[in-house]
Amino acid sequence: MSISKKILFGFHAVQARLRFNPESVLEIYLLQGRQDPRAKDVIKTAERCGVRIIPADAARLDGMSGHGSHQGIAATIDAGKSYVAIDDVLDNLEEPPFLLILDGIQDPHNLGACLRVADAMGVHAVIAPKDKAVGLNATVSKVACGAAEVIPYVMVTNLARTLRDLKDRGIWIVGTAADGDTDLFHFQHAGPIAWVLGAEGSGMRRLTREHCDSIVSIPMFGSVESLNVSVASGMCLAESRRQRQLLAKA
Repeated sequence: MSISKKILFGFHAVQARLRFNPESVLEIYLLQGRQDPRAKDVIKTAERCGVRIIPADAARLDGMSGHGSHQGIAATIDAGKSYVAIDDVLDNLEEPPFLLILDGIQDPHNLGACLRVADAMGVHAVIAPKDKAVGLNATVSKVACGAAEVIPYVMVTNLARTLRDLKDRGIWIVGTAADGDTDLFHFQHAGPIAWVLGAEGSGMRRLTREHCDSIVSIPMFGSVESLNVSVASGMCLAESRRQRQLLAKA
């Protein structure tokens, strides 16, 4: 079977791939002489996963990353080994689960933008159904600006069953709709949470909505009646992250 090789670079990207999908990492190139804590952490994780570390000079890393900000590290991965199970993600978390669920997003530009904002807000995984969803493709990866290679993207056969499983783990399922029980500015929940957003226009499917613990609306103060799903995702995820940060400082 042929290998579909891709290059990842940057400590966050490489460490995330090692943590969530180590069997896809073929080898890691680390700047010669690096002995700082981040480098040592990667070396320790790579050794535990049986991944070879190759010392490299800056010129080689520059070439591998296309002169991007590689931070002294790059990795070759088998892009064909991208499957991640949600249980694997949840079992390795060091903070309450923070998830984004996309129900029926078919525009690759929207999905790419959602992945980008999810990564920016520290979401642990993005979940989507296998049917009636775009899936990862070249357009998604380009729009996501690297987030598609970093954040676990979990495609499930039965979204309703997945929502029930998440609830069994104590994760609060929060759907978004214009007729929400409360609005985003009055919804308080800093614990385990999964935000559910549907496609612009059609919104969440009926069965998905029925499995939500809360329905939240986004206040609208202008003339438009709806938001692009990636913008809505950004607002909801940023509010949850804000609440978590406030709780951590309390």
